Amino acid sequence: MFKRNIYKCVGLLIICATYSACKVPDFAQRDEQKNLPMGFSNSSDSTNTGKIQWKQFFTDPNLVSLIDTALKNNQELNITLQEIEIAKNEIKARKGELLPTVGYRVGAGLEKVGRYTSSGAGDASTDITPGKEVPDVLPDYAFGLQANWEADIWHKLRNSKKAAVNRYLSTVEGKNFVITNLVAEVANGYYELLAYDNQLAIVKQNIALQTNALELMKIQKQATRVTELAVRKFEAEVLNSKSLEFDIEQNITESANKINFLLGRYPQPIVRDKTSFTDLVPPRVQAGLPSQLLANRPDIKQAEFDLAAAKLDVKVAKAQFYPSLGISATIGYQAFNPSYLLRTPESLAYSLAGDLAGPLINRNAIKAEYLTANAKQLQAVFNYEKTVLNGYIEVANQLSNITNLQKSYDLKSKQVLALTQSIDISNDLFKSARADYFEVLMTQRDALQSKLELIETKKQQLNAVVNIYHALGGGWN
Repeated sequence: MFKRNIYKCVGLLIICATYSACKVPDFAQRDEQKNLPMGFSNSSDSTNTGKIQWKQFFTDPNLVSLIDTALKNNQELNITLQEIEIAKNEIKARKGELLPTVGYRVGAGLEKVGRYTSSGAGDASTDITPGKEVPDVLPDYAFGLQANWEADIWHKLRNSKKAAVNRYLSTVEGKNFVITNLVAEVANGYYELLAYDNQLAIVKQNIALQTNALELMKIQKQATRVTELAVRKFEAEVLNSKSLEFDIEQNITESANKINFLLGRYPQPIVRDKTSFTDLVPPRVQAGLPSQLLANRPDIKQAEFDLAAAKLDVKVAKAQFYPSLGISATIGYQAFNPSYLLRTPESLAYSLAGDLAGPLINRNAIKAEYLTANAKQLQAVFNYEKTVLNGYIEVANQLSNITNLQKSYDLKSKQVLALTQSIDISNDLFKSARADYFEVLMTQRDALQSKLELIETKKQQLNAVVNIYHALGGGWN
């Protein structure tokens, strides 16, 4: 009869555990979208510039040296490397949870039980040794090993370890994304610095030209061909150009220091060739197929690993609703007297137990954790879709930018040529009294502005090539 009651209780517990495990709340599911357009601007060419190593893509040895230094010393990159180590240690921790935990225990203590208790009454009628009663205060000495192990029935621990592996791979891709950003930042900063160098040279040339024009105005004033107003106008133009010169020098200082910061070093001169900037020809870029972005761009791969980890987190949270099986065991020696401690088998003590535990009532905390894991999974899906969409749009924008900048550069080159020739023409006309000083002044001003804009357009061209190389996922491999 007693055994029958025990079986009923055990059966009832199993039914309750099964019932509680089966009632898992539903949640909305959404699969990530990977449907990309077939090509960029109706192109089906699979050649992808993003697969080229950065040392082959950038041919300027000074720039290559700067990027190489940045990849060794940049603090943000080094911080990311430590995040990889943290994620690697998390895998070890999750892997350790799959194995039994074994520890040791050494203890000593005193115990005094009440005389009018079952233990006290039993001790009062028992001799601890022949002819000697059990003392009221009984020492206790023990040492031994103890082990605990949770049977991973529902793959909760395995999925937790897999999630940790995916997060580790995510941090690796995060490091690669930092590298692509760093390579692009150094390259863009380098071209910006070269552009300022050339703008400074143009301003200095223009100051010399304006100074000569100012001297001409002074001579013309003495000959009463112009008034003091013309002299003052040209003098003001020289002063404005000199002010612009100092503005550009400040920009050079800040650009150089920005590069030094990326290189992880204190301000120092940036080695560069200042003379060949206008002769630089941006390399031809091939975007390949949009589907290649899924494999080339580290941020997309990082978002994909984060999504995989989030899906596993949902499985781990779902397993919390199911009963867990734990097994514990101990073995060691225990005695009231140290001299008896190592006697075998009298002082040998061991135990083996298994327990099945699961939530039955008031599972709100587990349910909340499960719903939170599901919400984070949906966040990861949306983040993945956003990252893929952003990658495609970045490439499409830069392809259009490169085309339009080339057309703009060609037109500005013609504008600079025309305005440069008009300077000599305006001077000749002024000397022959067929043009006034204002036309000479405006011609010089327009020529300077067009030359500065041409340099800016050249910089934008080079930056666009760097940006599309970055958008295609280049720089990390």
